[in-house]
Amino acid sequence: MRSDPVRLFQTLPHACGYYADRTAQNLVIDPAAPQLDQLYGAALERGFRRAGGHLYLPHCLQCHACTPCRVDVANFEPDRSQRRCMIRNADLVVSESIPGYNRERHGLYERYLQHRHPGGGMDDAEASDFRRFLTAPWSPTLFLEIRQADRLLALAVTDICLTGVSAVYTFFDPAETSRGLGTFAILQQVELARRRGIPWLYLGFWIDGHPKMDYKRRFRPLQIRAAQGWHSLP
Repeated sequence: MRSDPVRLFQTLPHACGYYADRTAQNLVIDPAAPQLDQLYGAALERGFRRAGGHLYLPHCLQCHACTPCRVDVANFEPDRSQRRCMIRNADLVVSESIPGYNRERHGLYERYLQHRHPGGGMDDAEASDFRRFLTAPWSPTLFLEIRQADRLLALAVTDICLTGVSAVYTFFDPAETSRGLGTFAILQQVELARRRGIPWLYLGFWIDGHPKMDYKRRFRPLQIRAAQGWHSLP
């Protein structure tokens, strides 16, 4: 059976989200392709990432800092700091929920963006922004809700393919930063993948030496993707 070709587009240069003095470009799989749900797992294997309804891969001519990374789920063991994070959050309840918009989730999302990206244009997210960025009609998404009793503290947007779980985006209550909810969410996604027998947890892109990205190398064994394919990060 002949498979239909898939078109790739390249975006125009735009401001880099990690380095103020650089521009960025992405390769994007045709968002109108009818088989995006079938392509998703293979795209993850090739380093692509989902944002809204788009599967993209950084493709900057002068910079190759963004490196796809994934956690080896079967061999992952939490380090001392991650074990302390689990103990610190032992009072929380994690549930797998149907993705979608509601006021509670949107309110948490707004508070998180206002704290993390004040004045950056993302801090005034409307309901349509929430839906457009976090979900897509073709994506195999679930929301991991993290609660203390009835209070929603964090939400991890998580895509599940046959061979890989993708940590798409996590947001949490900025008043609870001492809990380490970002780390806790990744630990929960590792366990979700383990329960389902899925070998990889994709964490998006790692940038060597970047302060906002360096936390990912603590989730070992961590693999990164180079031109020759995936290999373990020393």
